Amino acid sequence: MICGVLTFRAPLSSSSSFTSISKRPAKHSTRLEVHGSNSSPGIPLTAEKIVNDSSITGGAYDFDRATTSLTQKLLPSSKKVTIVRHGLSSWNEESRVQGSTNLSVLTETGVRQAERCRKALENMHFDQCFSSPISRAKSTAEVIWQGREEPLVFLDSLKEGHLFFLEGMKNVDAREKYPKEYTTWREDPANFSVNGIYPVQKLWGTAREAWKEILLSPGENFLVITHKSILRALICTALGLSPERFRSVDVNNGGISVFTFNRKGEAMLQSLNMTAHMYSDHVYIY
Repeated sequence: MICGVLTFRAPLSSSSSFTSISKRPAKHSTRLEVHGSNSSPGIPLTAEKIVNDSSITGGAYDFDRATTSLTQKLLPSSKKVTIVRHGLSSWNEESRVQGSTNLSVLTETGVRQAERCRKALENMHFDQCFSSPISRAKSTAEVIWQGREEPLVFLDSLKEGHLFFLEGMKNVDAREKYPKEYTTWREDPANFSVNGIYPVQKLWGTAREAWKEILLSPGENFLVITHKSILRALICTALGLSPERFRSVDVNNGGISVFTFNRKGEAMLQSLNMTAHMYSDHVYIY
């Protein structure tokens, strides 16, 4: 049996030579080494791409088609997107099903949560802020973006999913009045449907549309304020997860998640549902 040791040495800067890979058999004198540089004709284009993007991707994009492009076109630069769920709303507080209605508004607690988000992100530069136009998200965005020069940008693609007759109902009442539909919504949301419309499946298409609108906008660092269900869809579509994984992700009111994207529009999740700022004066710098 031959036991091998594989070593990996990453470049320290863009001027460094390409990765050196050495395979050293433990009991044999034979030594296999692969060396290259950006100018070497023997290195595949994909490897050249990895070298050029190494400072952006951190080496996470080492395999062809390991991730999915959300833009289907090359971006002029890498991007960073910070996503915040709106603060506590009146229907959150009353345990009602929300959805796309404007009737659920930001509570006093929700305003304080938005202020905590603003303070936590005050040292971060954002080129633009995108928000859902629905009131609870819009109000959260106005608090967080206060004092910034650029105007808020409202996108319909960041609206919450529409849940038809369930919207506005207390969860306990919805469970009693529509036991079959409510159980499907809670336990098998991807297959919850009303008159042939599948809200969660529809959210996946809406999320992809939102990603394109955001990532193809001028700038490199964006802030996004939206709702829980569309936020789940944004996270899952970025990671290549299907609608069946809808409830595998959870984000608190005021929770902050961060993605970076390489020039291909491929996502890397950096942080999920950060909430330290809700319990302390924590300030984020990333």
